[in-house]
Amino acid sequence: MSFSINKIISLAIILCMILSACHNHKEGDGHNHGTAETKSEAKPEATHEEAPATIAALTAEQIKTVGITYGNVEMKELTATIKANGNLKVPNNNKGNATSLYGGVIKSLNVQIGSFVRKGQVIATIANPQFIQLQEEYLTIASKIIFAEQELARQKELNEGNAGAKKNLQSADAELKTLRTRRASLQQQIQLMGINPNNVSNSNLQSALVVTSPISGTVSNVFAKIGSYVDVSSPVAEIVDNGSLHLDLNVFEKDLPMLRVGQTIHFTLTNNPTKEYDAQVYSIGTAFENDSKTIPVHCNVKGNKIGLIDGMNITGIVSLNNVTTPAVPNDAIVEADGKYYIFIITNKEPEEHHEEGEEGHNHKEAEKSKEAEPKKMTNFEKIEVVKSVSNMGYTAITFVNEIPKNAKIVTKGAFFINAKLSNTGGHEH
Repeated sequence: MSFSINKIISLAIILCMILSACHNHKEGDGHNHGTAETKSEAKPEATHEEAPATIAALTAEQIKTVGITYGNVEMKELTATIKANGNLKVPNNNKGNATSLYGGVIKSLNVQIGSFVRKGQVIATIANPQFIQLQEEYLTIASKIIFAEQELARQKELNEGNAGAKKNLQSADAELKTLRTRRASLQQQIQLMGINPNNVSNSNLQSALVVTSPISGTVSNVFAKIGSYVDVSSPVAEIVDNGSLHLDLNVFEKDLPMLRVGQTIHFTLTNNPTKEYDAQVYSIGTAFENDSKTIPVHCNVKGNKIGLIDGMNITGIVSLNNVTTPAVPNDAIVEADGKYYIFIITNKEPEEHHEEGEEGHNHKEAEKSKEAEPKKMTNFEKIEVVKSVSNMGYTAITFVNEIPKNAKIVTKGAFFINAKLSNTGGHEH
């Protein structure tokens, strides 16, 4: 009995020693332990690939400094077109020279190039002593007519009483008619001088006459100057009515069959291709223009004519199929990574990306932003497009994704917005 109890006690001591040894195993002794295994496994780093930034925010000051302008996507006829050169002309019946019918020295000049004048407006005044002589003769003739009328009346009385010769009556009648004819001639001459004959008197003789504008329009040239001598062959100024501008296109023979009266022409000035104007064909020439082997096609300029002047060179586009396509100015398109984009104004906010371990940094920045005065920002969204044909300073585009209706697009300054977007990389702190 004592042997069994001792044996049991010995086995218990051995078991306790084994359990104690198991708890004393160290890491790396060849035994796998759950806790050690968990600690030994490397924690994989998060592989987060950032999406490209598509929203850029600019302040009003930045927008003003760069000169960013806005517009809308327009519908343009840019496909199936004929391109031709030409110039602007004003018909001769809408041009006029302000001239004097009498020679004289320029006393005053009331207009300069670019001035708008109305028909009958005084352009200049001319002085000449002969003007006074004509008025003097007119007054003298008027006095002689009064005497001639009295003489004719006296001769009639004498002739009725058989006291006078009939020859004297006839002579008095002829003299009166001659004086009246001369007065009518002088009256017309004085009127042509711009002087009212009824206002001519001994105390009101005018030494200068006025030169008036024959039409309403813009003064395109001034030929005279104060003190210079002019006559009927020396115009004082040229006036052009630009409201009657028409367009002469020089079209090659091969393109002529595709043109017809009533067709719409879109054209730009050769020296300013950013602004577009419209015209309509009203006549097609029937003969070649000099040695150029082109036929003139005459068109009436429609709509706004501001900035258009007689003689300007233009580049015209004739649309053949009247098919319109969405288009934007060439400057509105930017290229990045082999793709093309435009920018539209959006209410979307720029994307924010926070790096791990920067919680403290972002917290401080957030605190600073609360203290700083907030600036009004305008957000621009980068929109991918597919380019097509370009004409007249515009490029036809197709949107990869639909954009809001009537969205405002950036027509100038898109390159700056794209550069800012690339530099920020989409990080906002």
